Amino acid sequence: MLVLSRKTQEAVVVGGADGCAHLLKVTGLEINGGNVRLGFEAAKEVPVHRWEVWERLRAASGRLDSPLGGPAAPVG
Repeated sequence: MLVLSRKTQEAVVVGGADGCAHLLKVTGLEINGGNVRLGFEAAKEVPVHRWEVWERLRAASGRLDSPLGGPAAPVG
């Protein structure tokens, strides 16, 4: 896992190396106590889900693999 610190209005880009378009841009919008608001920018064809929603979608489709490599964590 890569852990980065960002201030409000600073962003992280996923993908985009070697002249390729970035897949996802994540910007820290607001920090309020223990809550952090994030903004996600991606092409329409790139699905973006909260982890718990992605897990439900994956379980409903019968897929047990994880996009992060190796077996996925158990759902539940």
